[in-house]
Amino acid sequence: MRDVTDLFVDLRNGTLPAVAYVKPDGAMDGHPNSSKLTLFEAFVDNIIQLAQSNQEQWKETAIFITFDEGGGYYDSGFIQPIDFFGTGPRIPMIAVSPFSRGGHIKHSYSEHSSFVKFVERNWHLGKLSDRSRDNLPNPEADEDNPYVPRNMPAIGDLFDMFDFDHDNADHPDSDHS
Repeated sequence: MRDVTDLFVDLRNGTLPAVAYVKPDGAMDGHPNSSKLTLFEAFVDNIIQLAQSNQEQWKETAIFITFDEGGGYYDSGFIQPIDFFGTGPRIPMIAVSPFSRGGHIKHSYSEHSSFVKFVERNWHLGKLSDRSRDNLPNPEADEDNPYVPRNMPAIGDLFDMFDFDHDNADHPDSDHS
């Protein structure tokens, strides 16, 4: 746990750790009941601009932007009955990276633990816990309803949000999402 100003320094200096979580607090956290969305957007924009300002760092960076559930302000959609609470309502997530598929809307079933699955797969870590949702398989989508996995319970690992096969240094969209 460090102060957010340390993140800004790391972004400017290209000294980010391999994985960093950022949670704004108070009026900037994007929670629809208690904050201003414009402040949250400015906070996120600042992080993205700082990340993109260091090209060496940017060419290997992925930023995931998501919201708190927001008290039902978003479409609830299908909720998998994984445990007592289920996976919860659908919430927006945006991936910003030289490798993001830009303009692509991903329909595979994911939730907050999908980020853990992404980290585990990207760094070849194996499963971090024997009893976590990250142990669930990636979903197999049904063409008629991509929101309900055929092989549930299943949680995505977010890799389908990216194209890791292209050389991002030569990619025309390498400086934005």
